[in-house]
Amino acid sequence: MIPFSVLDLSPITQDGDASQSFHNTLALAQHAERLGYNRYWLAEHHGMPGIASAATSILIGHVAGGTRTIRVGAGGIMLPNHSPLVIAEQFGTLQALYPGRIDLGLGRAPGSDQATARALRRNLESDADEFPRDVVELMDFMSDEPRQRVRAVPGTGAKVPVWILGSSTFGAQLAAMLGLPFAFASHFAPAMMMQAVEMYRAGFKPSAQLAKPHVMLGFNVFAADSDEQAALLATSQQQAFVNLRSGRPGRLPPPLPGYRENAGPAEKALLDSVLSCTAIGAPDTVRQGIKEFIERTGADELMIASAMYDPKARQRSYELTAGVRESL
Repeated sequence: MIPFSVLDLSPITQDGDASQSFHNTLALAQHAERLGYNRYWLAEHHGMPGIASAATSILIGHVAGGTRTIRVGAGGIMLPNHSPLVIAEQFGTLQALYPGRIDLGLGRAPGSDQATARALRRNLESDADEFPRDVVELMDFMSDEPRQRVRAVPGTGAKVPVWILGSSTFGAQLAAMLGLPFAFASHFAPAMMMQAVEMYRAGFKPSAQLAKPHVMLGFNVFAADSDEQAALLATSQQQAFVNLRSGRPGRLPPPLPGYRENAGPAEKALLDSVLSCTAIGAPDTVRQGIKEFIERTGADELMIASAMYDPKARQRSYELTAGVRESL
């Protein structure tokens, strides 16, 4: 069976704070490691009241330091916010501290609004070619013999595995051209998933890092002991998505009975669109949803997302999902 991995934004709940979120993140990572998950990735976002993973490299170090075997990485670092040298130094440091366990996923979006992006001090007027150039420059900094005169210390020779993240065909083409693994954000932007995957596989060129295409797809799972309980737990993320897309981002709200059924037509259409790659229910329901998704996409790996208000319910969801994987 294909590997399952975990995507975490270290959500801040309505009655919580960042400190509690980091505690929950480490506990979930340790739980995922015991359950046999392949990777534990954290995502860079800025200015989001409900997301605590802004300083992604620091949080990766926190998780890697509290685990022993699971791969830990960025899903991803939003490279337009940073100089390639700084990221090479950060991930060279992480690789030196936790050898062979660090992944570096790179995204092209800022992970914020335009005002926040300006506050991050990066050039917002850059052309479309800058992201590919930055990726190549970053990989060169981490190579054994960089072509550049400047050296990343730590970083040179780190050879941290690099992934390209995307929600369109742009990332698919870049990953194929560079011979890198490709992770698609189908857990919240599924519209171009199949087109991007087909384009990546068709255009893939083998590289020193990767001999054949490797596709990891985001997939939401809200698993519980009954379909009804799972449907209730899923309403926290549903509310958060509607609030975000309505210009009202906030902390992750508690589950709301009847939320999906009582939502308006626009809200239901939004949820049907952005959360179409989702399984909600007891193990048998989740198993069928995951099985159909893998058969449809041919995914090489699944990145499981599950934003739940109750950290214990979230751990239980990943536990049930691990059991589903073993039964497929």
